[in-house]
Amino acid sequence: MEDSTDSIVNKVYEFRVLKKMSQSDLAKAVGVSKQTIFVMEKNNYSPSLLLAYRIANFFGVPVEEIFAYTKGGHQND
Repeated sequence: MEDSTDSIVNKVYEFRVLKKMSQSDLAKAVGVSKQTIFVMEKNNYSPSLLLAYRIANFFGVPVEEIFAYTKGGHQND
């Protein structure tokens, strides 16, 4: 059962900026809207597992390097 304080946090913004890409460019590369990237970067949207893997694959890193599960506001290492 999911606790309401559980969430997925991400480093999409950091990876995108390091690659000098716009939100629109990343959105096109992974097949979503710019708005999806925007809300994901604000941690207001948890992507599907498929989208998380698409983003990680695009940046060439393991999915855990960009996305992390947090329980009760603390990262679950």
